[in-house]
Amino acid sequence: MGRIVLKDVTKSFGEVNVIPPLHLEIEDGEFVVFVGPSGCGKSTLLRLIAGLEDTTSGLIEIDGKDATDLPPAKRGLAMVFQSYALYPHMTVRKNIAFPMRMAGLPKEEQEKRIAAAAKVLNLTDYLDRRPGQLSGGQRQRVAIGRAIVREPKAFLFDEPLSNLDAALRVGMRIEISGLHQRLKTTMIYVTHDQVEAMTMADKIVVLNSGNIEQVGSPLELYRNPHNLFVAGFIGSPKMNFIQGNAASQHGAATVGIRPEHIDVSNDGGEWSGTVKVSEHLGSDTFFHVEGSGLAETITVRASGEVGFRHGDTIHMTPRPDMLHRFDNNGSRVQ
Repeated sequence: MGRIVLKDVTKSFGEVNVIPPLHLEIEDGEFVVFVGPSGCGKSTLLRLIAGLEDTTSGLIEIDGKDATDLPPAKRGLAMVFQSYALYPHMTVRKNIAFPMRMAGLPKEEQEKRIAAAAKVLNLTDYLDRRPGQLSGGQRQRVAIGRAIVREPKAFLFDEPLSNLDAALRVGMRIEISGLHQRLKTTMIYVTHDQVEAMTMADKIVVLNSGNIEQVGSPLELYRNPHNLFVAGFIGSPKMNFIQGNAASQHGAATVGIRPEHIDVSNDGGEWSGTVKVSEHLGSDTFFHVEGSGLAETITVRASGEVGFRHGDTIHMTPRPDMLHRFDNNGSRVQ
């Protein structure tokens, strides 16, 4: 079991309150991603759950038991850090075995768990190598293997892919998602990359200045953001925001529309503007448009090769059923 509940948890460093009172429930077996900009409190929140930071107030429950004051080793959780933290002089086998040796597990049980973890992570052929003989992705898998053999109630990942190049990040993203499907163990994953959040999570927790802005499935947050912050943070390219008269016509202080929900044409259209940059990516084309009477540059996503170039006038029509309306406080207008 790996159900984790935070009740009115706060964290302060001196007089600086980095986590205001916060309530969150993580169900057994869920893959939950904490996402938000740098300094939003996501890593601090993960460290509170792990026991690496003391809570200032509030309650942390793991499987219905108060774990607020338990040391990290007693919480039954396993953490995978951004840095691999492997022992360079030890083989992969010994690195994976290290937490079990510290716990005094019998040698036979250690070998059984090492073999099982290596099989799951495709490390069987690398058990006798040292970390220096491995790629970055393989080293990260060793760090995950070291966590797996502890058979924890939950895995805690603190930006584990940040040190990898783009191609390896995509590969490891798929591997970690596949690992979750096989193990069915609770996973909490911290990232500032909303693409990782969207592709991996069962549930996303969007954080801003220590506050939870919204909790929901990736599609729920994408389709129904509660406020301007969530709307602007979730989605790549980000949502377009329109203010002024163009927004007032739709009964809102700010109107949001995603790049793929704008139809383009040579004439007509609700808005018009000049193409400043045209990015052709094969399957998609992105236009960055400076609009007449629109405060911000608008990004439009079109399928395939659409015949607009730098300097062309483009006419744009937002799809009415895909408009997001927000009031003066940035809250969603129903």
